[in-house]
Parts: sequence; structure tokens; C-alpha cells
Amino acid sequence: MNCIVVDDSSIQRTIITKLVNESTFLNLVGNFANALEAKNCINNNSIHLLFLDIEMPLINGFDLLDGLKTKPQIIFITSKADYAAKAFDYEATDFLQKPISKERFIKAVKKATELHSLRYENHEENGDSIVIKSNLKKLKIFVSKIKWVEAFGDYIKVITDEENHLVLSTMKAFETELPEGKFVRVHKSYIVNLERIENYLFWRSTLGCIPKPPKNWRCSTKCSLKIKIFRC
Repeated sequence: MNCIVVDDSSIQRTIITKLVNESTFLNLVGNFANALEAKNCINNNSIHLLFLDIEMPLINGFDLLDGLKTKPQIIFITSKADYAAKAFDYEATDFLQKPISKERFIKAVKKATELHSLRYENHEENGDSIVIKSNLKKLKIFVSKIKWVEAFGDYIKVITDEENHLVLSTMKAFETELPEGKFVRVHKSYIVNLERIENYLFWRSTLGCIPKPPKNWRCSTKCSLKIKIFRC
């Protein structure tokens, strides 16, 4: 797995880099003291795993992730446990608190490699896939089989051809896991597979797009989901 280390502390970068180089599963592409250099590397290389500090000058770790179109796996590295809850919103593979022990590092890398294998095995034969965690199990789901995704309290519900999966995640975080250009978020509570939409209904007025939909609107889809998409 190609990885990079991002931490403004030269001491911490040295420690993590040493642990990475000792791992037979990881290939260190680079280590960076700031988010701008890291972003440039991610955009120009195939990076699978990011060891990321959170508190950094100018651009922090969360801001770096917000600016990425495609996110690699993330293992956060920080001295503050208070960030753990927010790290969940970014679908972190693991959260390591400084100082980091070798045993804890190995455990985090094992999780990352297992997830990497699930995502990429048979990828060329079977098409795009994502890995979700439902009922305490990690499942590989091919995106072509996803009909739609809907918000369900603190969870999301992934509707597929075979069954429905309840996943502890936010809509925003899950949306970043989906391949770009194949899904559209038609509502704050719904994400739809574009290949499953049969037709769209549009309402326009002489003043432009109507800001709110009429009471009785719907759009027929293969997934039997009633939606409405507004486009100017």
C-alpha cells in the first residue's frame, strides 16, 4: 500500500516513518510537514493510506481532507483524544493517540491492509466496489448494485438489489466513498444511483427554477424511489 505521513513535527514524522519502513505491507511515498505539500502529492500519485496529524499551521488535517476529491484511507495521529468523534465523520480507518506504540501501530496497519484487500481484490473483473460495516461485519458492495442511500437517524440505509444494510455513518462521509459521477445527492437525506433513474421531471417558471417543489411531485426510477431534481 502506498502511503504518506503528514505531521508538522519533525520528531513525529521520523517516528512514524521508521514504523512505516519496518512494515512489509507499506510503501512510503513521502513525508510532509504541511497539508499543502501533502495535497499536491495525493493529487499526483496513487496514495492508498494517509497517516495524518490534525493540528497543523495554516491548514489542519480536517481541512486537508475537505479539499480532496478522492480520499485515501486515513489513520489519524494526534495527541488529543477529543478529536476522535470528529474523526468518525471522515470514515477514519483508525485513530492513534501520541505517543504511539509499535504494537498499536501494527494493529492499525493490519486494519488498513484488510480494508484495502476488500476494496481492490477482483476490482477489474467486477467493477467499482466499496466496503461498508454493517452488523459488526465488513461487507464488500459493488456500487452497480446500490439503488439508493437514505439517511436513517444516526445511521444511513444502503439499499441494494439483494438486501438493505444499516451503516453507522453520515451522508456526507458516505458520499465521499462513492465513485464520482455515478451518484447524485438529490436531497439532504437521499443519494441516488444515476444508472437507476429512468426519467426526470422538471418544473420551471418565467422567473427561473422554482425554489421549492410543488406538493405533488415525483420521478419514476428503477429503484422505485420518488425523487425530484432541480436544474437551472
